[in-house]
Amino acid sequence: MILAAGRGERMRPLTDRVPKSLIEVAGRPLIAHLIERLVRAGITDLVVNVSHLADMIERELGAGSRYGVRIAYSREEPVLETGGGIAYALPLLGLEPFAVINSDIYSDFDFARLVSVSATLDTATARAHLVLVDNPPHHPTGDFSLSEGKVSAHGPRRLTFSGIGVYAPALFASVPRGTRCQLAALLRPAMALGNVSGEHHTGLWMDIGTPQRLARLEQLLESGSGG
Repeated sequence: MILAAGRGERMRPLTDRVPKSLIEVAGRPLIAHLIERLVRAGITDLVVNVSHLADMIERELGAGSRYGVRIAYSREEPVLETGGGIAYALPLLGLEPFAVINSDIYSDFDFARLVSVSATLDTATARAHLVLVDNPPHHPTGDFSLSEGKVSAHGPRRLTFSGIGVYAPALFASVPRGTRCQLAALLRPAMALGNVSGEHHTGLWMDIGTPQRLARLEQLLESGSGG
């Protein structure tokens, strides 16, 4: 699942007329860069959640054939936050563990890893697997701690959640379909039970949340350093 429903407030006024996932960098929309990396990893069945300027995203991506993927859309009105949006899309995602990735990140993370990780979540206790990264300057305090492959809400060394994760459908069982819910509100209780694993990605990762970071990514790709 690719998360593309957000308003992109920090990118305004650009996102008043273009959804953030369709903002171009190196001549292609952000979401196109992500889809191409997923295809390289062998991931071709996608669900994209949309809300703000949803018609533009659906027209641009269509059914996905241009990219070699199959896309189903989950429309949210209003936006249901990350946890609520995933819960709302469960009928499209199926009964097996699935990956969820933010559309506004750029990373050289090997998404093929998510395929193998999903098999480890098919148990009664495993609920999620998160990819964490070093804390960027705009988020110096991080989100979660990682120790011996387990993610916790508290700990001495905090890392930033990358927006890349694998989830068991059972994680969202308590969320009534169509209600707003933050993903962290579901993850923290699962962490307390030891049901969230994780890994530390030390390669390229950028959260394209502001025009300044978009410009940095543009420079990076122009220099050929984007992986």
